[in-house]
Amino acid sequence: MTSAQTSAGSLIREWRTRRRMSQLDLATEAEISQRHLSFVESGRAAPSRDMVLHLAEQLSIPLRQRNQLLLAAGFAPSFSERPLSDTTLAPAMAAVEIVLKGHEPFPALAVDRHWNLVSANAAIAPFLADVSEASLLTPPVNVLRLSLHPGGIAPRIVNLAEWRTHLLERLKHQNDASGDPVLVELERELRSYPSGLKGSRPTPVEPNAIVHPLRLAHGDQVLSFISTITVFGTPIDVTLSELAIESFFPADEQTRAVLVRLAKERSERS
Repeated sequence: MTSAQTSAGSLIREWRTRRRMSQLDLATEAEISQRHLSFVESGRAAPSRDMVLHLAEQLSIPLRQRNQLLLAAGFAPSFSERPLSDTTLAPAMAAVEIVLKGHEPFPALAVDRHWNLVSANAAIAPFLADVSEASLLTPPVNVLRLSLHPGGIAPRIVNLAEWRTHLLERLKHQNDASGDPVLVELERELRSYPSGLKGSRPTPVEPNAIVHPLRLAHGDQVLSFISTITVFGTPIDVTLSELAIESFFPADEQTRAVLVRLAKERSERS
C-alpha cells in the first residue's frame, strides 16, 4: 500500500477489510453515518484531517501507516519518525537499556519493526553459541532469521517445530496488523526453512504448562524459557512505537541456576 498510488478512501476500505469490519461496524465505532463512510471510501467525499485520524484510531492502524493515510488524503504526516540515535529519543533509549540491564542474569533484547536487533544484554550469549552461519550475526541481525535459519539457533532448539509455529504465528499476526511488505517477504523466507518435523515427534506439552516454552540445548543441558514482550505505552513517534523488548525468564530451576552461574563467570572474567 503506497499513498502515491492509493486514495485515502481505498486505504480506509482496505484497512477495514483487514480488520474484518463491515461498513456498519466501522461507522458505528466511529459514530458517523454508514452513508458518509461509504462516500469517503468511494471518493465521493473528502475526509477532513480529524476524520482521517479518527477512523485510523478506530481501525487501530499503526502510526507509520497513519502517516501514509494522511498523505493519501492530502495532509502532512502527524507523527514524527526519528532515528534511534536522535537526541530526543535518548530518554526512551536509556529506559530500554535500563530494562535490558536490569533483567540480567536472564536474557533480554530489543528489536525494531522488522525484528532487527537494536540492543541486548550480556545474558543473551547462550543463544548465540555455536551459530555456524557467521552472516546471520552481521548487522543488522534479524532475530527471527537467526532463530529459524538452519545455520543459526534452530539446530539447538529442542522443540523447534513448536517454537517455529509460535514465531510464524506471531509474524503472521504482525503482518495482518501492519501490512508491511518487508515482513510479508520475511515470513515467506522463514516458511521456506526446515520445519523441524521430519523424523521427529512434537514435544509433548507438560501437564502443568501455562505457555509454550523455548527449549534450548546448551552443552549437555536443556535450558527452558518463557518470554514477555514490552512496548512503550503512549508513543507518538513512529520509530518508538515500533520498538519492542522481549525478556526471557527461566521456566525451571535448572535454567535459572545455569544463567546465574554463567553471569558469575562473565563477571569474574571482566
